[in-house]
Amino acid sequence: MGTRRARLLDAAIEVIGGGGIRALTHRAVDAAAGLPAGSASNLFRTRDALIDGVVERFAERERANWEQIATQVRPTGPAELAEVLTRFAHQATGPQRSLTLARYAILLEAAIRPGLRARLLATGAEVNAWATAWIRASGSRDPDRDAPIVMNHWTGIVLHELAAPDPAFDPSAQLRTLAEAVVANAEEAPP
Repeated sequence: MGTRRARLLDAAIEVIGGGGIRALTHRAVDAAAGLPAGSASNLFRTRDALIDGVVERFAERERANWEQIATQVRPTGPAELAEVLTRFAHQATGPQRSLTLARYAILLEAAIRPGLRARLLATGAEVNAWATAWIRASGSRDPDRDAPIVMNHWTGIVLHELAAPDPAFDPSAQLRTLAEAVVANAEEAPP
C-alpha cells in the first residue's frame, strides 16, 4: 500500500478510534495525517470510499497483529490458549487501542450497511481461521462450534475494558476458566 494512502488510512483509524464514526471526515483525516487539506478527498472521493479504505487497512493491521502472536505461539492446551488470548487482549486494549475502537465503531456501522457487513466478514475470515486452529490445537473436538464461543467472549472482555478501563486489567483467570470448560466439554462429549 502506498505510503501516503497508508498514512491517510492510519490517520482515519485514529480519528475513528478517538471520536467514533461520526468524527470521520476528509478534513479530520487530513489534519490527523498532517497533510494538506484535500489529501484524503483526492484518494477517497466519498466518505463511503474512505470507510471502505479504513476497513481494508484495519483488517490488514489486525491480521498482522494476530499473525505476530499466532506465529509465535501455538497453544496445545487450555492454559496456553488462555495465555495467548490474554496477550492479544492486552495488545487490543493497550498499544492497539485506537485500532480496536475503530473496529468496534465500524462493526456498529455495519449493522445498518449490509455492504460494509459483507466486507467485514470477508476481511475477518483469516483471523477466524487462526482462532479455530488455536481452539482445535487446545483440545476441542468441535472447534467450529467452540471458536465463536471463546472469541465472542474474548470480544466482550475487550469491549468492556475499552468502555471502562481498569488499570489492573487481567482477563487471564476468566479466559482460562472458559478455555478449560470448552476443552473439558469436548473431552466428555462422545466422539
